[in-house]
Amino acid sequence: MISLFKKIIEWKLRLLAKWVLKKYKPLVIGITGSVGKTSAKEAVYTVLSSKFRVGKNIKNYNNELGVPLSILGSESGYRNPVVWIFVFLKALGLLLFKKKDYPEILVLEMGADKPGDIRYLTKLAPCHIGVITAIGRVHEELFGSLEKIIKEKQILVTHLKEDGWAILNADDALVMETKDKIKGRILTFGFSDDAEVKAAELAVSAGPSPDPWADGQIKGLSFKLLYKGSSIPVFLPSVLGEHQVYSALAAAAVGLTLGLNGANISAALRNYKSPPGRMNLIPGIKRTSIIDDTYNSSPIAARAALRVLKKINVSGRKIAVFGDMLELGEFTESGHREVGEAVPGAADILVTVGDKAGLIGDEAAKRGLPRNKIHGFDNTYEAGKFIQEILKQGDIILVKGSQGARMERVVKELMADPLRAKELLVRQGQEWKNNLA
Repeated sequence: MISLFKKIIEWKLRLLAKWVLKKYKPLVIGITGSVGKTSAKEAVYTVLSSKFRVGKNIKNYNNELGVPLSILGSESGYRNPVVWIFVFLKALGLLLFKKKDYPEILVLEMGADKPGDIRYLTKLAPCHIGVITAIGRVHEELFGSLEKIIKEKQILVTHLKEDGWAILNADDALVMETKDKIKGRILTFGFSDDAEVKAAELAVSAGPSPDPWADGQIKGLSFKLLYKGSSIPVFLPSVLGEHQVYSALAAAAVGLTLGLNGANISAALRNYKSPPGRMNLIPGIKRTSIIDDTYNSSPIAARAALRVLKKINVSGRKIAVFGDMLELGEFTESGHREVGEAVPGAADILVTVGDKAGLIGDEAAKRGLPRNKIHGFDNTYEAGKFIQEILKQGDIILVKGSQGARMERVVKELMADPLRAKELLVRQGQEWKNNLA
């Protein structure tokens, strides 16, 4: 019965969303990738909002239900038929009356948990601009192979018309494999010389930050934005990690295709706030710092987070806290061991949560991290309490894991102001609090 109810809701939403798009004709920007989709969506939204009337996905709505809901500007009714009636009435209102403030541009993150997802979403909302952030082994258990993941992600840009724009990560070989299959125009971004929109001189910055908790030490990232001979300084407050720069570069590339200049883009990015759980700096207890990267995890993202941790200079110790990485299928063991291989030299102390994450500790020990610096726990509560006890002033703690690992619970145990959890952390809604998994 629930499955039938969901199918009926999905059919109605798809139909209403297509009608709304046909009526209002917004320019649609689709964003996909194995990592960095949400951060890129937020960066693109931030840049374009400085000039246009822009809409984006509500919450993390990026699937066959979430994307049409975002087009309609409504939140899910979940299993409540009464709420769904109001959703449909609101959609009918959009169709019967001309809403003057409906977005000129829709920035839509498009997720793919299984084959066919991107094709479904691009048929629902054909894109004028398509952005691919990166391609890697995520949800491989459901796809069956990396090749199928690549094929699925490519649909976002191969469906573009000749006047469309494909925004591609020049540093990702799997993304660039798509280049010859695209009919539209192409603009690339990245750190490499091959990138047209390029970042240089990346540095952890103590530059200006609007956040009141910033204490004059690490406040964000700065870099130079290079494009066609111009060089513009950019500052991203309260975030760390190269993938945040990739998000900013993707946003800059999109902005350039729509007529913004480098100065416009740099000024807009000062207002960029990374989504919760994506390499965000949060003040911790005992005058420590937390790198909260708890939204999700994969081997490629976890290793990237460790590279950031390795580069940071702090007065205390570096502590890496990893939960299980899920949906890796046959690559579960090798994926966790890949992360463990990168821990020595990046972290002084390793804490793991869950059986799968224990493989990270096992591999880290084999690669030279002392056994007495590796601590494994069955649940986030025990891990959080242990870390509280060992923390010292000046330490920095990286916390990461898949959604199902619920590693944001560890961050909440360690943050200096847990009353800001709803504002700063992922999965703080009632629907997640009721989930005891």
